[in-house]
Amino acid sequence: MDEREPTQDVTSGAARDAGGWLGAVPMALLATGADGTIVRWDAGAQDLLGYAPPEVVGRHIADLLHPGAGRGLGRSLWESAVQGRGVMGSVTAWHRDGHPMELEIWACPVPSRHTGTTVQVLAADAHGARRIRGSSVVWDGLFARSPVGIAVLDTQLRFLRVNPALEAMTGVSEAAHEGRRLLQVLPEVNVTEMEVVMRRVLATGEPVLDSRLTGRTPADPRTDRVWSCSYVRLEDAADQPVGLAASIIDITEQQTDHLEAEAGRRRLALLNEAVLKIGTTLEVERTAQELADAAVPALADVVTVDVLETLAADGDPGVGLVGGAALRRLGKAPLTDSPVAHALAPLGRTLPFPSSAPFTQPLVDRQPFVLDRLDARDAVLTTRHLGTSEELLRLGVHSVMMAPLSARGVVLGLATFHRTGPGGPFGPDDVALAGELAARAAVCIDNARLYHREHDTAVILQRSMLPQHITPPPGIEVAHRYLPASDVNEVGGDWYDVVPLPDGTVALLIGDVMGHGTAAAAVMGRLSATVRALARLNLAPGDLLEHLEETLADLAHPMLATFLYAVCDPATGHCRITRAGHPPPVVVTPDGTAGILDLPTGAPLGIGGIDFTTADVLLEPGSLLVLYTDGLVETRASDIDERLSELTHLLTRPGPSLTRLCDTLVSHLVPVSADDDVALLIARIGTQHTGPEP
Repeated sequence: MDEREPTQDVTSGAARDAGGWLGAVPMALLATGADGTIVRWDAGAQDLLGYAPPEVVGRHIADLLHPGAGRGLGRSLWESAVQGRGVMGSVTAWHRDGHPMELEIWACPVPSRHTGTTVQVLAADAHGARRIRGSSVVWDGLFARSPVGIAVLDTQLRFLRVNPALEAMTGVSEAAHEGRRLLQVLPEVNVTEMEVVMRRVLATGEPVLDSRLTGRTPADPRTDRVWSCSYVRLEDAADQPVGLAASIIDITEQQTDHLEAEAGRRRLALLNEAVLKIGTTLEVERTAQELADAAVPALADVVTVDVLETLAADGDPGVGLVGGAALRRLGKAPLTDSPVAHALAPLGRTLPFPSSAPFTQPLVDRQPFVLDRLDARDAVLTTRHLGTSEELLRLGVHSVMMAPLSARGVVLGLATFHRTGPGGPFGPDDVALAGELAARAAVCIDNARLYHREHDTAVILQRSMLPQHITPPPGIEVAHRYLPASDVNEVGGDWYDVVPLPDGTVALLIGDVMGHGTAAAAVMGRLSATVRALARLNLAPGDLLEHLEETLADLAHPMLATFLYAVCDPATGHCRITRAGHPPPVVVTPDGTAGILDLPTGAPLGIGGIDFTTADVLLEPGSLLVLYTDGLVETRASDIDERLSELTHLLTRPGPSLTRLCDTLVSHLVPVSADDDVALLIARIGTQHTGPEP
């Protein structure tokens, strides 16, 4: 018996410490002699069948078996075991409580020098054994057939087993995985980050879902791929970690779709932002810089914007581009802290674009031009005429894209986008985005070009229709000013005039057509000519305004106009004044008292059906009559009464020079960028001066 005890202890310990499903099922260890007499009964057997060792040791093993379901099979199993063959099978035994219990048994002979053959028996509940075996079968099937990559790793993060799906994902066999860590198997993935995650799972026991593994594998060495990894800690019966189970799913396509969707959203956001940022003013320089600022850093690291020199100089894009072009750099971003931007030509520099240069091609073709991988040859070709040669390559520029600025069939310039550092080359989506930004900026630049052209046209037309040389009759001094609005939409309708009449009196007049641009300037010219002709007929002021009403009614597109007409006698100071909705004049007496004349307002010309009232005013010799349009006193930020008070205050000390007085009024009342045209006419009534003030 002493010789058997070590063997029995070893076997019992092996049964309890067995791995896999065997260790997960309660096991009974017993031993019989060759004749079937029970000689060993351990605590596991007592737990399984309920009998204490004294109750069964010395009894035949068959006494514990069910007479109908297990006794005959049990005897045959023992006979086979005694003959030297290990056997296994199922028997039905009686539990001490009196109920039958199906067991699975494993029996094998153990020779002994003193007692002959002893049969060692391991027994387990058959239902539990089948359940565990079934789980093992499921696990083995899942491991072998699952399309999901599965791996088992030990506590040192070494691979113990991988399934065929993971072999296909990595391009590495199971044998090449076994015993190695991730770094040794897949060196081109984010190993450090993933091992931190796995060690955290081992330490805390908290599973991790959807941790991203990225990089390249031998299965596809030229493509960056993305995998979603989940980790669960494996534990023994004492809840101690024995390793990790990992499941891996290749989500490269889904991730690509997601990234493309995200890129699309970013492009849309950039375009929406560009709509707000590009074209905030009708200034070519500002618009070019806004384009450069909008594209950095969302689309490129450095951006330059060049506009045709002829357009930058005079607003006209000039002739075609067949023979090359000269462009002026009007936009660049970033303006500081960028070696690449510093190496490129500065703002304001005029750059030659010969017809043979590759970057002239997008101007001619009106299509983007892309160098997705800039090399030394490309650098020389694209920068030879700009003086930077291969410096861009040295500074890390690896991809260049050029987009023409084209609007309404006219090429206006070129936007150039540079990428540096780890970012990839410009792709089709980047080209489309650059085209959208360039098109937006081009329309704004062209609007500025057309705006300035119309503004200049309206100002030229306006000035050409104003009186060029005013020669008042003896006894009257005059000074006048015209200031065009900064906005083309406000230019065009203001005018003034001084018309000597046959009887020695003089007509002082000022008007404002309620429209803007060249159309208003043209109507103003027509009214001005009509007034001069009617005034020389020496018509009464009211009658003259009636004829102007008819002139406006004859227009294809009727307009309204405010108008003030004053007939003054320099000898007597008597004035007859008629208003048609125009701002009231100011009178300044010789002692410096300034006040607004209280005259009937009247309705603007063009309304029709309104009688005009003429007022008689007597002015002291040397008094000033100040006529002006609303642009002098109306602003969006101030009350009109406050502005009129400011005007009269400035007139209280007019000084001897009417020219200086005009300058004083304009400099104090009109901002640098006038919101509206300003016309100003000042007349001193009752003097011996015989001509206009210099």
